[in-house]
Amino acid sequence: MKKSIILLLIGLSIIACKEEKKEPIAVNYPETNQVDTVTTYFGTEVKDPYRWLEDDMSDETGDWVKRQNEVTFGYLDTIPFREDLKQRLETLWNYEKVGAPFKEGDYTYFRKNDGLQNQYVIYRYQTGADPSTAEIFLDPNTFKEDGTISLGGLSFSDNGKTAAYSISEGGSDWRKVLVMDTETKEIVEDTLIDVKFSGLSWKGNEGFYYSSYDKPKGSELSAKTDQHKLYYHKVGTPQSEDELIFGGTEAEKHRYVGGYVTEDNKYLVVTASISTSGNKLFIKDLEDPSAGFVTVLDHTDSDTYVIENEGSKLYLATNLNAPNQKIVTVDASNPTSENWVDFIPETENVLSPSSGGKYIFAEYMVDAVSKVFQYDMEGNMVREIELPGVGSAGGFGAKKDETELYYSFTNYVTPGSIYKFDMESGNSELYRKPEIDFNPENYESNQVFYTSKDGTKVPMIITHKKGLTLDGKNPTILYGYGGFNISLTPGFSITNAVWMEQGGVYAVPNLRGGGEYGKDWHNAGTKMQKQNVFDDFIAAAEYLIENKYTSSDYLAIRGGSNGGLLVGATMTQRPDLMKVALPAVGVLDMLRYHTFTAGAGWAYDYGTAEESKEMFEYLKGYSPVHNVKEGVEYPATLITTGDHDDRVVPAHSFKFAAELQSKQTGTNPTLIRIETDAGHGAGTPVSKTIEQYADIFGFTLYNMGYEVLPEKVNEKIKE
Repeated sequence: MKKSIILLLIGLSIIACKEEKKEPIAVNYPETNQVDTVTTYFGTEVKDPYRWLEDDMSDETGDWVKRQNEVTFGYLDTIPFREDLKQRLETLWNYEKVGAPFKEGDYTYFRKNDGLQNQYVIYRYQTGADPSTAEIFLDPNTFKEDGTISLGGLSFSDNGKTAAYSISEGGSDWRKVLVMDTETKEIVEDTLIDVKFSGLSWKGNEGFYYSSYDKPKGSELSAKTDQHKLYYHKVGTPQSEDELIFGGTEAEKHRYVGGYVTEDNKYLVVTASISTSGNKLFIKDLEDPSAGFVTVLDHTDSDTYVIENEGSKLYLATNLNAPNQKIVTVDASNPTSENWVDFIPETENVLSPSSGGKYIFAEYMVDAVSKVFQYDMEGNMVREIELPGVGSAGGFGAKKDETELYYSFTNYVTPGSIYKFDMESGNSELYRKPEIDFNPENYESNQVFYTSKDGTKVPMIITHKKGLTLDGKNPTILYGYGGFNISLTPGFSITNAVWMEQGGVYAVPNLRGGGEYGKDWHNAGTKMQKQNVFDDFIAAAEYLIENKYTSSDYLAIRGGSNGGLLVGATMTQRPDLMKVALPAVGVLDMLRYHTFTAGAGWAYDYGTAEESKEMFEYLKGYSPVHNVKEGVEYPATLITTGDHDDRVVPAHSFKFAAELQSKQTGTNPTLIRIETDAGHGAGTPVSKTIEQYADIFGFTLYNMGYEVLPEKVNEKIKE
């Protein structure tokens, strides 16, 4: 037989491994008890048969979690190439990752991960010395052997001789704060406890400000927290003596309160919010012991904060009457908005400013891509900073006496690199480029604009190997978020690199609800306009299918948190559109989300079921938990959550899984993977992340029909 015919037959047999209809794995789901709980909203009774799963402290819920994980991991164990994916993730992950240096006191600090360490390590060396002399300053990997205690914030006193740092246990948002003598590296006082959603901002060398809630009664993971307070901790005193600075009055509750001190220690700046959008703003003169708070803004109609000051001259970033944000100046003696003077006026692009040295840096998003301009303190543009390419740049910040700063640059095919920037000359030089087994030259990213249901043009960046065949058979992950004014900008991901190595397509649309085009774009995806976000995502999927990047048999949709809601709503509205759905730590019960932890603070984006009859009906119309229907074949679904997630409580995912398992028609599996000792995602150990993505990608490809990895199929065809 001729060699060419043999090769053809080999190729066809391998492709058949992928495309043959294999017998689906039978899944015997654990029985989930149903109860008769009913809640009445504006005269409408809504059944809630899985309400009992909201009790994360009950033995029954714990048993349910255990039984679900047994079924899920039993299924995942049968995927033949799952271990291959894990090994490739480990191999690609195993390179040195180093952060930008920063100076504190007599030392220069930086963070580094040797490759597969669960947590980054903080190193330091004497400023002016050779960086090769660096020593370990703080190693979070020693906090707990399995890496499930992570480092949160790290903040230094003015002279750098004392540091305060926060830690998270099991991924919880509740933190502990430790205070360290930086010379001896010894802990100098008792640990502060019950700190949540907080920065650590020093006042000179004496103490620091932090924020927290009163510890809730009952479950600290799910009980409601709605009274945020700002405290001052003086080093050397017990936490019980910490001074309440702001908040704590029943007359006016704020769900989020933050405080920070200007670099010159002149002002304490306090922001106070009732939701994740909009804040009041106050300042206090720390040089005047008798001074009280001065109001800058007494309403929450804008997002406004102080980015810099020169004496009493304040530089504010604001979107008040400027949806794309601008910078204004005002004197602290009379700082209300009628006295503001434009410093950098609003433009057609969204502004994200910062300060460094004697300059203001204006980073603009132009169709989700960075452009950065440098201004002096009088508002004169010095230069546009020449970036290394098209992508995302960040980190343009430094202390006032610095002449150099370090910024990062990345995109979907370029691993994050660090550049040193001379603020006087404008010269950038490569400071550190990672040595990773990934060649960007083999991949391409292209931005397209597609039309959503109502005619709105939406951008999407599609990334894949060069030479991709547009035949509708490429495994594709469509990833989205669409909420809370958060922008999805191009950034390299090791996990996505492994996906694309397998011939996968990775597509990210910039949906309404995000911040890519300013406040108007955000508002267009909130409350009674939330369906716009789902329509944008559905239209993105249809674009990929119509243009033969993929087809419904090879499409997976993925998103986390608010993006988990996006996936849940899309798969219940259009179950025919995708083969696989991957909702992660999702907000899935839209009638009750606001009753857990800080969930009520999300009402700006969602509204609540108690707000009005119209809002209740709108939420019920798309709430994933309430829209799973009998007789529908839903896509293969792998729900992921963490048992310590106190941001979006795991009950959302538990109830959605129970609904799907009780009503699914057909053989597509509907599983839930519940990570133990894990929260909403921040601080997750590398080892857990690798295992999770091996499971997610394995589940996705297996349910698209693959029995061997696509890359191995292609290798054998080439041989």
